Amino acid sequence: MNFTLHVWRQKNAQDQGRMVTYPARNITGDMSLLEMLDVVNEELITKGEDPIAFSSDCREGICGACSLVINGVPHGPKRATTVCQLYMRHFHDGQEIYLEPWRAEPFPMIKDLVVDRSAFDRIMRAGGYISVNTGSAPEANTIAIAKEEAETAFEAAACIGCGACAAACKNASAMLFVAAKVAHYAHLPQGQVERTHRVISLVEAMDREGFGNCTNYYECEAVCPKEIPVRFIAKMNRDFLKAALTSREYTHIPQEAEHEE
Repeated sequence: MNFTLHVWRQKNAQDQGRMVTYPARNITGDMSLLEMLDVVNEELITKGEDPIAFSSDCREGICGACSLVINGVPHGPKRATTVCQLYMRHFHDGQEIYLEPWRAEPFPMIKDLVVDRSAFDRIMRAGGYISVNTGSAPEANTIAIAKEEAETAFEAAACIGCGACAAACKNASAMLFVAAKVAHYAHLPQGQVERTHRVISLVEAMDREGFGNCTNYYECEAVCPKEIPVRFIAKMNRDFLKAALTSREYTHIPQEAEHEE
């Protein structure tokens, strides 16, 4: 199989960037798109040219590092698939393929197809944890959790933090990512201690990073490789509203105000 690649090349954040066309020849259908890029890069290196910079890690669909916009769609045309699990048999011979990085202001450019997604790490550090001292691993049946609650927690925990939701959203909203992290702990007993603090901290951190708001376009759900449902956003909004109305942490009432007559 042969393809024509149109790849976004940009040396750094200050460079203007441009689309550059490359041929991809003798590609097998069993190659992933990343493996196809490896082949193209080998040819570029042989010619003494700068290889295409892109991110990858596990190449098993579980880390979220392989973040590319393919023909205008984050992670490409196949639903519930990361780029490393997108095989060239999903394209037809001779097809033109456009490869671009995530397009969201909170994901600044590093080089070519690589962007800085550390904004998600900072959001997680703001409240994506529990402070319960668990000690050694407890017996699985020590804490009884309803099956429905456990399944919902697992569904939310499937989020790999790739950033496709923000890249697809016209507002660059990260609410699906944040909602998944909030819901993950909200449905587990261990997550109840920080529940109020967590939703406020994560939402405020998201706003500080410059992500936009959700306006219900559902693009995030459509491109999520783990098919995280948007209903988690509605749940997060309810939890945030409740926390904002009841928490001193959000209302910022000075302590001395309590004693004023």
